[in-house]
Amino acid sequence: MSRRVRRKVAKKGQEKVVLPSFPEIEDEVSCSDSNEAVDWTSLPDDTVIQLFSCLNYRDRASLSSTCRTWRALGVSPCLWTSLDLRAHKCDAAMAASLASRCVNLQKLRFRGAESADAIIHLQARNLREISGDYCRKITDATLSVIVARHELLESLQLGPDFCERISSDAIRAIAFCCPKLMKLRLSGIRDVSADAINALAKHCPNLIDIGFLDCLNVDEVALGNVVSVCFLSVAGTSNMKWGVISHLWHKLPKLIGLDVSRTDIGPTAVSRLLSSSHSLKVLCALNCSVLEEDTTFSANRYKGKLLIALFTDVFKGLASLFADTTNSKKGKNAFLDWRNSKNKHKNLDDIMTWLEWILSHTLLRTAESNPQGLDDFWLKQGTAILLSLMQSSQEDVQERAATGLATFVVIDDENASIDCGRAEAVMRDGGIRLLLDLAKSWREGLQSEAAKAIANLSVNANVAKAVAEEGGINILAGLARSMNRLVAEEAAGGLWNLSVGEEHKGAIAEAGGVKALVDLIFKWSSGGDGVLERAAGALANLAADDKCSMEVALAGGVHALVMLARNCKFEGVQEQAARALANLAAHGDSNTNNAAVGQEAGALEALVQLTRSPHEGVRQEAAGALWNLSFDDRNREAIAAAGGVEALVALAQSCSNASPGLQERAAGALWGLSVSEANSIAIGREGGVAPLIALARSEAEDVHETAAGALWNLAFNPGNALRIVEEGGVPALVHLCSSSVSKMARFMAALALAYMFDGRMDEFALIGTTTESTSKSVSLDGARRMALKHIETFVLTFSDQQTFAVAAASSAPAALAQVTERARIQEAGHLRCSGAEIGRFVAMLRNPSSILKACAAFALLQFTIPGGRHAMHHAGLMQNAGAARVVRAAAAAATAPLEAKIFARIVLRNLEHHQIEPSL
Repeated sequence: MSRRVRRKVAKKGQEKVVLPSFPEIEDEVSCSDSNEAVDWTSLPDDTVIQLFSCLNYRDRASLSSTCRTWRALGVSPCLWTSLDLRAHKCDAAMAASLASRCVNLQKLRFRGAESADAIIHLQARNLREISGDYCRKITDATLSVIVARHELLESLQLGPDFCERISSDAIRAIAFCCPKLMKLRLSGIRDVSADAINALAKHCPNLIDIGFLDCLNVDEVALGNVVSVCFLSVAGTSNMKWGVISHLWHKLPKLIGLDVSRTDIGPTAVSRLLSSSHSLKVLCALNCSVLEEDTTFSANRYKGKLLIALFTDVFKGLASLFADTTNSKKGKNAFLDWRNSKNKHKNLDDIMTWLEWILSHTLLRTAESNPQGLDDFWLKQGTAILLSLMQSSQEDVQERAATGLATFVVIDDENASIDCGRAEAVMRDGGIRLLLDLAKSWREGLQSEAAKAIANLSVNANVAKAVAEEGGINILAGLARSMNRLVAEEAAGGLWNLSVGEEHKGAIAEAGGVKALVDLIFKWSSGGDGVLERAAGALANLAADDKCSMEVALAGGVHALVMLARNCKFEGVQEQAARALANLAAHGDSNTNNAAVGQEAGALEALVQLTRSPHEGVRQEAAGALWNLSFDDRNREAIAAAGGVEALVALAQSCSNASPGLQERAAGALWGLSVSEANSIAIGREGGVAPLIALARSEAEDVHETAAGALWNLAFNPGNALRIVEEGGVPALVHLCSSSVSKMARFMAALALAYMFDGRMDEFALIGTTTESTSKSVSLDGARRMALKHIETFVLTFSDQQTFAVAAASSAPAALAQVTERARIQEAGHLRCSGAEIGRFVAMLRNPSSILKACAAFALLQFTIPGGRHAMHHAGLMQNAGAARVVRAAAAAATAPLEAKIFARIVLRNLEHHQIEPSL
């Protein structure tokens, strides 16, 4: 048997009339056939109402439109006693549509001035509580109209942000219109005059809770006239005259709790208030620097009074409020002890409820300002207090506590840096499970703040692991599907931070996170910069994984990201969209996403345009995307057709003082485009040689590689080769060849120099070059000698005379293998050369210069070493060019240098390994 309330529905014609509920005793009926389809419309009315109560307001309204019965149940007064409009754009029309449901509305939460203006259209004359935030634009006129229409108000709270346009005139209107007011908390009022406070004292006899927080001026004398006040907070309020206060406020006959946190109160005023007031039980003075600087002050001498400060044990102090202090466990978590206590006491309940509110407010404000010297407090007490407040029965306290956790761990918001000690303290104290439980609440305010905290904490790898182990990825993926933009935004932020870890990418995809993130972009394609940036950032991280990148493409991610790159004007979104496209295009050897991005309408044009962005991060990611895309032949030509050559040359010209990341990608994109000879010639004509030479002089190793790679490709063309000489490129390449930390940069610099002085440029110079180079006088002979000298030095660094002598004497496989291992440049195996390039190195084996012969053989060795990504491709090109005969001749030439002979022999062995039959 079980007792449950059931709502009876009586039919009247075609309509159904909801009758009052009453208790009945019924047997539980179990369904005998588990396979029988459920008729949801036949559920008991009380069950439907209970289900409705677990939904947010949007879903309640949606389900109410399902059928006539549910429409009647959906307007049940018990479902509309409270309303949270913060996540919705509430204007007069929306408020009017809700009015029929809000006849018995008692509690309302709203956000922003537009919602405030719409409140009167709800026609909720029975409102008891109003709470609003983002109130900077709310005016005296709006607030006066609100209170005039809701004379039954018992609680009015506006904050925690500053109410800059509200003055004492509005406070007087509150006093005149709301005689039943019991609680008034306002933040950021510029001036609270004596007239306004005296009006409250005269017309609101039940006013027991007052908060003037973060105000500029509050009349202290007038506050001493509000004899009804039991709880008073002036936290963060400046210009307080503590001498006046200490002589007046102790006379307030009912004052139980006083909050002076974040003010300049000193020990003298605190001492006088605690010792003189007969009614005062609790004085909260957290983060009061003047008080804390007095090391002689002791809070223990005031018997029966509790002082809460940074230097006191907060939980132990709270435990002293309990009548029963014999339990040894008391004091470890006083709020939990109070909530679990069976012996309820109204005075204690009032105190603890007020303390929850003011502590959550003060700790959040303190976390936002992030003052120095609080590390010890946060680790020893602050974290535990916030976690305890998260378990409050007051929803706004829970929200602020979660926001406090999200805020106090952040050190540098710009660089997403957090304090690892604080983050792991939250994890150790069970905070992850508490936050995830809040995130599963149906209350959207709790969902968004909990998700924000999870996101920030997950910057720490250990916390991210704990979140994943506790099932947080599935929870966040679910929240990312929310119709509430704020919830979806914070959930996407959580997935963004979690997706940094390689071990979490697959789990996010399995939880449906990829599809949810892509859908977010389409859902909030306009007016949601925050959610778009987070969604694109998470997709960018996921796209770096080969398997997940295919999931992104299958979910429509290419189209979504290109849409952002084309249409969004917010630089954060542009940067993450470009980064995501770059990562999608980075898997050219394993999937088709590179080509797919290039084929998406407007993708390449958008990325080319983003290279002109005023924001460096956007330019960097756009250039990186074009670099990756240029590995596909069709993309390479399409980028050039979209103006990519001109844009990237301009980018390279402008980034000499930019970050190494931008320099690397700008040179890299030109490197990729210059694989095409037509593009290479265009880059030279557009003035691309000089900025690449400048980048070659960079101090960053990664920039060396991309600049050297681009100059290597450009030097293949004799016209560009001459430009490089004329622009002073030989000394820059020589410096790279001899001094770069990167073997790859040294290798490509040597190859560029070899191209320039294999004889073709000399022929071009005799014919004549471009008109802009005729005024420049260069000595090709001097440049040639310098280049050949350093090419020789470079090649010799990979040789050992003893090993070479053994290899020359025996040609034993072991000896050749030893030479190969010493000469191997691992990264060179990733280079992919064209048939023309391979042919040029083969032809170089016949060059009269012994240095160029050795360099050519060394290069062919690198390109054909077994295991290289493109070794088989290069071996096939050599076979097509009949290279084996030339290589064999070089290996046997009596006049060839020893290095050229040995390297040539190794190339022959490499060809044999790739099963290429030598041409006779």
